[in-house]
Amino acid sequence: MRPLLARRAAAAVVLPFLLVLGRGAGADELPLVQVTKTATCGCCTLWVEHIEDAGFSVAVRDVSQEALADFKRRVGIAARHRSCHTARVGDYVIEGHVAAREIVRLLAERPDALGLVVPGMPLGSPGMDFGERRQRYATWLVTRDGDEQVFALHEE
Repeated sequence: MRPLLARRAAAAVVLPFLLVLGRGAGADELPLVQVTKTATCGCCTLWVEHIEDAGFSVAVRDVSQEALADFKRRVGIAARHRSCHTARVGDYVIEGHVAAREIVRLLAERPDALGLVVPGMPLGSPGMDFGERRQRYATWLVTRDGDEQVFALHEE
């Protein structure tokens, strides 16, 4: 998808959620997303662009692989939920290639949870959209005690 079309598609998804929240449509209304990743991960960079295109401000911190693994442990991401990058937005942890629209929904619904995870790196997820190949995958809502439930399903 061309960048302008991607931004328009993201805006079409994000703006209704902002109206539900009772906020204006300005990008400065969305909270900061703090991303921790390694400097060499290209799909992480593409995911950051996806989040920015949806209107979020993003602060990126590049760390070593060891520091990233330690960060994931400290914020409570279990090994089975891990992907290549970890983000914080508000009180939530976002692990992996979670779609911006799902982060907006999380912020609108405000469940008592650790956050959202997309384990692994499924083809077709934001940042992993290389051509027409897609995998079926789920975005999981993870509770603070480690339980999980499907938050969104993504078909092939």
